[in-house]
Amino acid sequence: MQQVRNFSIIAHIDHGKSTLADRFLECTGTIEPRRMRDQVLDSMELERERGITIKMQPVRMRYGGYTLHLIDTPGHIDFSYEVSRALTAVEGAILLVDATQGVQAQTLTTLRTARELGLVIVPAISKIDSPLARTDDVRVQVAQLLSIEPESILTCSGKTGEGVEELLKAVIEQVPPPKSLVALQSLPPRALVFDFQYSDHQGVIVYLRMFDGQIKKGDTLEFAATGRKFNALEVGTFTPLPVALSEGLSVGTIGYVVTGIKEPGLARVGDTVRAHGTRSEPLAGYAEPRPVVWASLYPENQGDFVALRQALSRLRLSDSSLSFEEESSGMLGRGFRCGLLGMLHLEIVTERLRREAGLSLVITSPTITYEVETKDGKRHTVYSPTQFPDHGDIAQIWEPFVEAEIILPGEYLGMLMPLLFEHEAATESTETFSEGRVIVRVVLPLRELMRNFFDKLKSVSSGYASVSYEFRELRVADVVRMDIAVAEEPVPAFSRIIARHRTDEESVGAVEKLYKILPRQQFATKIQALASGRIVSSRTLSALSKDVTQHMYGGDITRKMKLREKQKKGKERMKERGRVNIPEEVFLKMIQSD
Repeated sequence: MQQVRNFSIIAHIDHGKSTLADRFLECTGTIEPRRMRDQVLDSMELERERGITIKMQPVRMRYGGYTLHLIDTPGHIDFSYEVSRALTAVEGAILLVDATQGVQAQTLTTLRTARELGLVIVPAISKIDSPLARTDDVRVQVAQLLSIEPESILTCSGKTGEGVEELLKAVIEQVPPPKSLVALQSLPPRALVFDFQYSDHQGVIVYLRMFDGQIKKGDTLEFAATGRKFNALEVGTFTPLPVALSEGLSVGTIGYVVTGIKEPGLARVGDTVRAHGTRSEPLAGYAEPRPVVWASLYPENQGDFVALRQALSRLRLSDSSLSFEEESSGMLGRGFRCGLLGMLHLEIVTERLRREAGLSLVITSPTITYEVETKDGKRHTVYSPTQFPDHGDIAQIWEPFVEAEIILPGEYLGMLMPLLFEHEAATESTETFSEGRVIVRVVLPLRELMRNFFDKLKSVSSGYASVSYEFRELRVADVVRMDIAVAEEPVPAFSRIIARHRTDEESVGAVEKLYKILPRQQFATKIQALASGRIVSSRTLSALSKDVTQHMYGGDITRKMKLREKQKKGKERMKERGRVNIPEEVFLKMIQSD
């Protein structure tokens, strides 16, 4: 057990975690050269296309007589729940900082999580081969952050392989081995479920970190939370492909167990797997992820409703931070209200549903959770704009606030302030953080953070700023519901909650955007934005025109006039009775930021 090391790589997005993991796999000989490719631990096609890690991925390596278990983690703030679960299964973490970007906001957030869990931190600076690298400056930043000597910080390049072996040796020297007391080995097996996936043939496959005893193929086990019994059909580890181990999993190791269970909901992240019939105390699990954004998904064809439910259930098995429940709409039919961790998470989920299940979806405008008190004294939790009471029935509204930490070069501070004012942010503190970089801590409504704040922040800072956030309390909100009506029929998918003082601006913007992207119909189509019981903005989309007299040559002009009059009456009837069929791409464009 003294020869085992469990560690993770933590960093801000695009700081080189996946590339460094590739070099680890190469220099340890874990993957044959002919099988090697870029981002080898990013197994999803979507991850490889976007160049980001979405799912954590464990892998077992051998180096210098040691067994190393690495868990590669995502870097985007939307997937911080994945990171927290990975860190609970290891004893140490490589804190990777990009030599061209320096310490970022998400770096600080992840580092705090690792320290709270008592992990040993091995600091390293990546991308030192880049011509834009500021290795010495970034070394000073990291040294100040960790209160250590700059000379003790390692440097490496995932692209060239420079410094990678030295970093592996530092992990072996600095990260402690798992507890290897003989007593733990002789105890009944007890392991923490930090992730799982579903296979049509094998059922639920749980990813485990062993804390007590051993698990071998054929052992009778149970989930502590549900008491469900199962037999270990296969026990193994990741290289990174699953490989069965005849000797099983022992104390301190990381691997998987095939349960054969094909019923949804029995396996849970944070549950404890233990020997059946024992009363071993469950291990401390994970807090339930708290949804940040809510959006409703409806199948474009209502015949696909069951397929959508099955696809979401399957996706939930590989993404424990996704939550959903059934709902119905008079216009859109039956669908599901989904709770997600951010806008990128929403984008990834909907894209996976399209690719993996072949579904065409209608997606409502994302929103957050509000608390609404009506004039009869009742308080309601509202997840979507369509649930909002009429404006005349509302007494008070509360919304969640967040504390955000923004890191950027000092010269961009003047450009940041108007952006903070625009998004209703109150500055709490400002401090200089190494070599002209500034940390600005602000409090703002979560609603405003979701309103394209990240993209605008990157724009005003020329891409140098980064942000992380934590939830604060609920506060009184001054917001209204804005509805969009097409041909005088409200479209629930376009409804949104907006700040009252932005009613005119948001209404005009939404109507103009829909006016540009909505296909023209056979009749004139009125597009309206309504808020607080009044029409705030309106545009009329002209009808498709066709010259019904083009086939007529010569003759009395009255023949053409009669034909045009007949066409006019037909369009009037269509305007009264016709419904507008809104294509899926229009819904998508409406929720995307300009």
